[in-house]
Order: sequence, then structure tokens, then C-alpha cells
Amino acid sequence: MSQIPSKDQILDWIAEHPGQTSKRDIARAFGIKGADRIELKRVLKELEQDGHLEKRRKTYRDPDKLPPVTVLQVLAPTADGDLFLKPMEWHGAGAEPRVLYVARDTDPALGAGDRILAKLLDVRGEDHQYQARLIRRIGTNPTRLLGIFRAGAEGGRIVPIDKGADREWIVAPGATHGARDGELVEAEQAGPKGRMGLPRARVTDRLGDPHAPKAVSLIAIHQHGIPDAFPDDVIAEADRARPAGLGQREDLRHLPLITIDPADARDRDDAILAIPDEDPKNPGGFILWVAIADVAHYVTPGSALDREARKRGNSTYFPDRVVPMLPDRLSGDLCSLHEGVPRACMAVRMKIDAQGNKLSHRFTRGLMQSAAALTYEQVQDAVDGRPTEKTEPLLDEVIRPIYGAYAALGTARKARQPLDLDLPERQIVLSDAGKVVSVQFKERYDAHRLIEEFMVLANVAAAQELTRMRRPLLFRAHEEPSPEKLDALREVAAASGFTLAKGQVLQTRHLNKLLDDAMGTEFAELINMSTLRSMTQAYYTPEHLGHFGLALNSYAHFTSPIRRYSDLIVHRALISAHGWGKDGLSAEDVETLEATAQHISETERRSMAAERDTTDRYLAAYLSERVGNEFTGTISGIARFGLFVKLDETGADGLVPIRELGDEYFHFDAESQSLMGSDSGVEIGIGQRVTVRLTDAVPVTGGLTLELLTLDGKALPRGRRGARKVAPPRRKEAKARKKTAKVKRKLVRKRH
Repeated sequence: MSQIPSKDQILDWIAEHPGQTSKRDIARAFGIKGADRIELKRVLKELEQDGHLEKRRKTYRDPDKLPPVTVLQVLAPTADGDLFLKPMEWHGAGAEPRVLYVARDTDPALGAGDRILAKLLDVRGEDHQYQARLIRRIGTNPTRLLGIFRAGAEGGRIVPIDKGADREWIVAPGATHGARDGELVEAEQAGPKGRMGLPRARVTDRLGDPHAPKAVSLIAIHQHGIPDAFPDDVIAEADRARPAGLGQREDLRHLPLITIDPADARDRDDAILAIPDEDPKNPGGFILWVAIADVAHYVTPGSALDREARKRGNSTYFPDRVVPMLPDRLSGDLCSLHEGVPRACMAVRMKIDAQGNKLSHRFTRGLMQSAAALTYEQVQDAVDGRPTEKTEPLLDEVIRPIYGAYAALGTARKARQPLDLDLPERQIVLSDAGKVVSVQFKERYDAHRLIEEFMVLANVAAAQELTRMRRPLLFRAHEEPSPEKLDALREVAAASGFTLAKGQVLQTRHLNKLLDDAMGTEFAELINMSTLRSMTQAYYTPEHLGHFGLALNSYAHFTSPIRRYSDLIVHRALISAHGWGKDGLSAEDVETLEATAQHISETERRSMAAERDTTDRYLAAYLSERVGNEFTGTISGIARFGLFVKLDETGADGLVPIRELGDEYFHFDAESQSLMGSDSGVEIGIGQRVTVRLTDAVPVTGGLTLELLTLDGKALPRGRRGARKVAPPRRKEAKARKKTAKVKRKLVRKRH
């Protein structure tokens, strides 16, 4: 039996460890296990009843102590000039503690009545009980920036790396954090403007050489606030994990499940299998298996791993690194379905007919053993008649049946008509040193598409299963485009010679008709990109809203719990629904489902922005050695300040500033997304083919600046030399609008 600590020992522990005050923390600190936890619970209850402790949810704290981070109000300065702070929330029985404000050189000036969020430090032997360090003033959130530090005689300056930043920041001598000239630094706003009207900043972190090849993704990680270092307790918890045994699981090790992933895959969390259905009532049908790593077994509700996984929301992928949702012990080992190794899994068995319609499904918690870890290229080569020593034995029993099932699923897909975008995926190839070697467009095989179809069907089954069992879950929702975005898409379609009809309830088949019309033309990529931009962003929600893009009524994410927290929630919901263990959906998971949905939708958008910025910077670095070269491309966007061009060779986007178009004034028509010259009458619109010259490429920001050379194969008229850039009078503007409409009508007639 464990020794139960005295009440004084418990109170001393809580005083010394204000951040570790749950019953679990206290039990771990005193080595209390098993049934002795009941006695500990009784002692804590007595302390709470006696007023020594206050329970907040699942944690205890001394009510006569302030929390380590709290809100305080600034009092008037003392005669000695000291600032003391008043706690905004005090529930203790004794006198309100005195809190002294300890300012740093770069902290903003505070006045009586100001409220601040501060970190507290216990002090003894003084006339005050706490010292407070400013986190931020309530009602403000200091701007954070990433930039290059430039040392000066007194302190220095920070040149931001953000594309849109047009001003530097002043750093006081005591706020440099030891940064050296030319270093990449992270900083935050530090008070009012300094000399020359520039804002002040203080350096909070030094990140090293900004020109190092591998600094590109590091910049994005810090700029977007993506957590990239696991806390010690998270690593320790992952390291304590052991492989799951068979136990009460269904033994699936006899099934020849295989994994199919990219050649450079960092994890393998899904395996598939297709078996021709021998039931005479289902001729041409298949039994499909999709097995997914059982992450829920290792990442339990409320654990350190769980808190960190929820905080991250998802993994973030860069060309040179991945910021994983889970430590490598799990993502690269215990939760990776390695070939020939028993691994815990959540699996679904689905029966489909010859037309790809799902007839039934059954979920199970099992133990599997991958028969082979294959790449997309290996699988495609095998089915195309080029099997290798590894794929030859699997060809008839495993590979051909999954292609047969894929063909059946393709029939169902064709009937369902999900949005059929065809957007080439760029692949940035790096050298070992991290330098861009080439930019390629990934080739898509049927092997890619069949994995997608299997995963979609499994996700549908998960949503249907939990809906049928009336269990809470996170759906993946995708709403139809807004009327404004649809109108913008119609403008692009019309300018390119195509039609998206009005006056009907929009369905994905209408958009697919537009995409089919553009296929094989020079506008194919533009129409695909414009259709994608018209879409609303998918998100997570506890509500059953359907998925417009996939043309599905019920959809949830089940297939990637290694890299998406949403899938982990769905796994837990299935565990709870079927009674497969105590590691299912907790009461707190259910209570916070809405907040979790919003949070992980935001982390997903954060990762997408970071990945996009990193790609832009790598492309700018790659093209920086080709400044002065000419490129072909397509106008992909029009703005009042210029036009955006997507380059054919790399898919990079560059800006042609409006000032580079000549001496005449260009009228911007937001409705038709076009620019029209006031003197020459030249119209510039989305979808036009151009030749441009690269005039600048800035790897640190990812910005590309271009000069327009030809428009639809003709040199751009430059208007009158020396003419003043003045806006056209209203009559000329109206005439320009009328001419825009006329040109578009001619264009449509000509292209049809």
C-alpha cells in the first residue's frame, strides 16, 4: 500500500508546483497507484471542504495563492516610483497579496487603472508576495514579427520578411537579445513609435542565418506560430509506450493488407485489401478492407500526448521537413504500419456491388500485419505489366483485385459526380544541403486515385456508423460556393469563352461540365484554379452538414489519426460506441467538441498557409538565379495595383505592378476582373496568355516581380509617351465599361 501524504505535504506540493495540480499530478508525485487513489481523493475532498483548496474542473489549487498567470490592475505609483498591482480575482480568506511590477526596458509604460496579463513569481522575505512580468496589456496583443536584424550604434533595426511589410522596426540597446547583424530573429512590438516614426520592437528569439537553405521552412514555422518542439513530458510519455498485443482485438494478421505510399513517405498509417465477393447474390462485387493505425490506443484523453496533439491539430509538411502532430516514437514507429510487423489498428470491412455501391460495412479493433509496403510507382508498374521481384507474388492475389474494386468504385463516382478538379501538384526537389535542384509536377497514377477512393469510402462508413449509433463526432463539412464567388467564376469562364449557366440549383455536375469544356484547351489550368478558388473552405463541425465537393451527404475523417486530430476523435467515438475499451471519447471530449472543431479547422488553415509560403520562398530562391530570363504564363488574377501571372514552367505566381504597364492610366473593373488602358483601349483580363521577364526574386519573402512583354502573342501598347497618369473622366470610364462588355461578347462568339 502506498503512503498517503499528509494534508500539509499536499498543500506544500501544490504551492511549489502551481502548474501541476490535477489529482493525477498529485498521485504521480507521491507514487500513489491503484486503489490508494480513492483515499487520496478523500483527503483532497476534505481539504476542499475545509477551504484549503479550491477545485476547478479536475485541478486543485491553494485558494490563498494566485495562479501563475493572472490578470491584475495597475495601482498609482508609490512615493518611491514603484508600481504595485491589484489582483482582479481574489478568493482567499486572508489579506489580498501585494504584487510588484518588474518592468523590462522594452515594456510599454503603464498607468494607474491599466489591466495587464502577467506571469507571477513567488518571493519571500520582501514586503510583497509576488513579482509580476508583463505578458501583455489587456485589450492589446503585441504584434509579432519575423525579420532580419541589422545592428546599429545603439541597438538596431529589424527588416520584416513578410511580403507586405513596408517599414522597419527600431530595437533599443537593451532589447536585442544578443542578436548579431544579419541574423534571422523573432520579435514583438515593444511600445510606441520611436525615432523617425518607426515602431519599436524587442527581440524574443534568434533563429540564425536566414540564407541557409533549410531556413526557408523554419521561417514559415516561426512566422505562423506552429509548435515545432515537443515538451519533455510528451516525449517521455511517447517513449514509455509499448506495442499493443492481441488482447481482445480481432486478429487480422492473416489478411494480406498492403500499404501504398509515396517513395519518400514519412509514415504509413493506412493499409488496404480487396477480395472478390464469393456471394452469388453479389456478382462482380468486392469485400474491401481499410485498416488504420490505432493511434487512440497510445494517445488517451487528457494525457500529455493528447493535449499536445490537440494543440497542434495536424501535422505540417514542408519540402525538407515535417512538423508532426505526434512524436516520432509513435508517428514513425508504433503507429506506422510497417511491413511484416504486428500493429494495432482500427479497421472497416465494406461490401460493394459491381457498380461500386456500398452494401454494408463493419468496424473492428484489430491487430494486423502488413504483407508489403509499396510505392505508387511500384503498384502502377505492376498492373501495367512491369512487376518487380517484390510485386510479382502479389499481383494476382492483391494488386489486380484492388484495381478491380477501383473500377467498380469509379462507376459509383461517375454517377455521384463529385467535383473533378485536375490540378497538377508541384514537387520541389532539394539537394542534401537543402538547395532547390528542380521544380517538377508530380505524375498522378491510378494507384493514387484508388487509394483516395478507398479512403473516401471508409470515411463515409465512419460517419454513417456513428450517425446510426447516435454518437457525437466531428464531420468534415464543405458548403457550396457563395453567389458572389460563383459570379466571379462565371466572369472568368466567360472571358475564356465558356459558360456556367445561371438560374439553377448548383450541383457539382454543372462545375464538371465547365471543367470538361476547358479540358485540353490553353485555359484548362485557369478554369481549374478559378473553380478551386470559388469553393468555400472545408472545415470540421459536430453538425451533419454534408460535403458539397465530394457530393456526399455524410462524411468524416477516419483515415489519418497520425496526422489529424479530427480522425483521432472519430476513432475514439467508434471505441466508445462499440465498447472496445476505456480509451474512447471522454466526457470532456464531448463537452469541447465544438471548440475542438473550430480549433483544428484553424490549425489546418495555419498549416496550409505555412506550406504555401514555404513553396513560394523555395520557388523564389530557385528563380533568383534566372532574373532577366523570359517566361510564358497565364494571367491568373487582376487587382487595382497590378496583375498576377502563373508561370508555366514552375507554377510560381508573380506580380506585374501597374506602374510597369506604361504611361497611360489603367481603369480597373472589379466586376469583369480586367484592366483597360485609357488611351490605347487595350484590355487585360484573366486567362490571357503572356510572356514576361523576371525582374526580381526575393527568396526571404517569396516575392516575384515581373515585366509584361507580350499579351496574347502581341507586344503591349504603351499609350502616349510622357502622358500624365490621370484617371479617365466618367464618360471615358463608362465607355471603357461598355467596351469591356463588347469585347467579352465578341470573345465568346469567337471561341464558340
